[in-house]
Amino acid sequence: MTATLQDRLNEPLLFPGLSWEQFKTLEPLLDIPGVRLSFLDGVLEIQKMPGRKHETVKGRIGALVEAYLLKAGVDYTPTESVTLENESGLVKREADKSYELGADKIRPDLAIEVVVTSGGIDKLEAYKRLKISEVWFWEKSRLSLYALRESGYEQITSSQLLPELDISLLVRCVNMPIHVEAIREFNSGLSSK
Repeated sequence: MTATLQDRLNEPLLFPGLSWEQFKTLEPLLDIPGVRLSFLDGVLEIQKMPGRKHETVKGRIGALVEAYLLKAGVDYTPTESVTLENESGLVKREADKSYELGADKIRPDLAIEVVVTSGGIDKLEAYKRLKISEVWFWEKSRLSLYALRESGYEQITSSQLLPELDISLLVRCVNMPIHVEAIREFNSGLSSK
């Protein structure tokens, strides 16, 4: 039996030295189910689509963030893993989850990445060129938040987009083993504020 490309991808594959035009020529040829492409500064990253653990965490974070946005009355659009690209910035990236906060936005305000494997392109640099206001990384059961400044991203302890969101409550509930209990505890924590 022949192994497929996604079967061989335990870590991202990196192919440096490509122009934007070369990348755009290869992109449709690499449109393979189960494979995700990113591009930054001439480096093509090919990565296997996430597995169950990744998707479960992504779904939990999304459910909790959306519960908060509804409770707080924040107008939002879930843009999920919309493809973001900027030819002049030599970048293409898809967040695991993303949100536009407010109406009529050209790009998401918040991008969320669930990191299960290491390596690959510099994701913060990619989001900087895409002008994403805030980026959250979930890695090893912890959440790291970054806000875009003129000089690049700065790590922050609470969301500047969602300043009333209790990050410690969010992290505790994402780490709970049972989804329904996590949602209940999170909503209970929101109600007590």
